[in-house]
Amino acid sequence: MRIGVAKEIKSDEYRVALTPAGARELAQHGHDVIVETMAGEGSAFADSDYERAGARIVTVDDVWAQSDLLLKVKEPIEPEYARLREGLVLFTYLHIAADEPLTRALVDSGITAVAYETVETDDRRLPLLAPMSEIAGRLASQAGAHFLEKPLGGRGLLLSGVPGVAPGRVLVLGGGIVGYNAAIIALGLGAQVTILERSIDRMRHLDEILSGRVSLVMSSTLQIESSVSDADVVIGAVLVPGAVAPKLITRDMLGVMKQGAVIVDVAIDQGGCVETARPTTHSDPVYSVEGIIHYCVANMPGGVPITSTKALTNATLPYVEEIAEHGLAEAVARDRALARGVNVLHGKITYEAVAEAHDLEYTPLEAVLPLAAA
Repeated sequence: MRIGVAKEIKSDEYRVALTPAGARELAQHGHDVIVETMAGEGSAFADSDYERAGARIVTVDDVWAQSDLLLKVKEPIEPEYARLREGLVLFTYLHIAADEPLTRALVDSGITAVAYETVETDDRRLPLLAPMSEIAGRLASQAGAHFLEKPLGGRGLLLSGVPGVAPGRVLVLGGGIVGYNAAIIALGLGAQVTILERSIDRMRHLDEILSGRVSLVMSSTLQIESSVSDADVVIGAVLVPGAVAPKLITRDMLGVMKQGAVIVDVAIDQGGCVETARPTTHSDPVYSVEGIIHYCVANMPGGVPITSTKALTNATLPYVEEIAEHGLAEAVARDRALARGVNVLHGKITYEAVAEAHDLEYTPLEAVLPLAAA
């Protein structure tokens, strides 16, 4: 199979979908790997690194036109819509439940779109979202601590405190992978940490692995209203796989928060869990609403691309190899987790939460593609 790696053109996106090490693995299995020129530059991988690994360097036109399977990191943006075509399998983070124009562009093009973030195992794990969730969670606490500084618009508080001065308070909404990793870093910074979570079993697990160092509280609207008033940093770490994030913090709740407190909405790529959240970039990461700093960078791991690109390839390469070796139809028949990643196929939306988000018709994948392995 001819596997292409496109250069990311979204603002402040420095990751690339495949490392030279990953390219070599694919090339050794007989696949033709083509990489858009300078695709790896932001992650410190030169074109020559890919060439030594057995890949060919091509133009942007060629990588989109010649690939059977195209690997990206972020969803296509409007200048790329015209490159979407029937017969191409696109494998990337899509987050299309929060992006109706892209959803319609994918449907109209006839492309096959497989989303990293909805590849889901039978035990509800999200193996391709997990590494970026880990990184985003760890960055969230760093960002919150940074933007608490007074010259940056924050309260002027050091999260760790000092002897004789109490530490800051970090509130984490959601105890999944993002929330857990945010808590680890916040604890490391010396903050007092509270996690609001809805699963009692998950809270028991977090209590065990975090050795009782965080406060774990059942999440509810009333509890969120109460907890945000005490927090110096609020980290939105909620996830409904493939669907729009629920709005847990309303505009009215900002009125009870401390002036200069910081909200980090990690869920922004799924629409955000804060009513006043809108996507920002690494170049212009924050804005203020009613005196509350909002950090809503939609591609947080893109800020640490060397780490992120390696972590992403580690997770995605086995699935890329499945598709390359067997073709998409056979690969999804063999692997139900990968089948759940197919969001759009033959002009039909095959992921129910996406169809619901845009009030569009949903077609089960098995109605479009046979899911019995040959």
